Amino acid sequence: MTAGKVIPRRPFLVRLGKKMRPIFNRAIASGSLVSNAPVLDTANFPWVRALEDSYDHILREYKQLLSGEKNLPSLRKLSPDHARIAPDERWKAFFLYGYGTSVPENCAKTPVTAQLVAGIPGLCNALFSIMEPHGVIPPHNGVTKGMLNCHLGISLPKDNENCWIKVSDRKLHWQEGKAFIFDDTYKHTVENNTDDFRAILFLQFERPTRGLGRLAQKIFLGE
Repeated sequence: MTAGKVIPRRPFLVRLGKKMRPIFNRAIASGSLVSNAPVLDTANFPWVRALEDSYDHILREYKQLLSGEKNLPSLRKLSPDHARIAPDERWKAFFLYGYGTSVPENCAKTPVTAQLVAGIPGLCNALFSIMEPHGVIPPHNGVTKGMLNCHLGISLPKDNENCWIKVSDRKLHWQEGKAFIFDDTYKHTVENNTDDFRAILFLQFERPTRGLGRLAQKIFLGE
């Protein structure tokens, strides 16, 4: 699975359909060990600090990656499951992990970043996510509360005010070397209304849960 090859499909239950999702999501939310709010406090996730402290290393590897990979593939080509929310070729991706499976060839190109993300509890997906100028991700909802999203700003447009993600009613702006965590089951959308590229380290990881919530999470994610 190199940069240009399709990553594995989502687990079966994730693709099953909308009818089962609310049932599983309510169970997962009831067993959550962290907030069920749209945006969560990164202080509850100790590994975030290590990512932020290693920003210079991650940025260096990202720049080296770009110098060697002239034409990174679009997300819609790598993961057809995402075609609906990646309406054109402007959302590029370089996967280190896809649905819990490492991509050895890609990890070898960014070894420090790969080692950092490998230590994240319950890591599902890890990728450099690049949005080209004037790229848009339309409003949508994620499928499961069993996973949370973390974004670490890597290389951002100078016009920061016009590059953002809106989660529920909160508009967030990326900052280089800073991370935020959100629950993507809330409606969210992304716009890069600038003439520059936006690059982040995009991570999806299992929500900390217990009891029946943990059981529902494991079943839904196919563990």
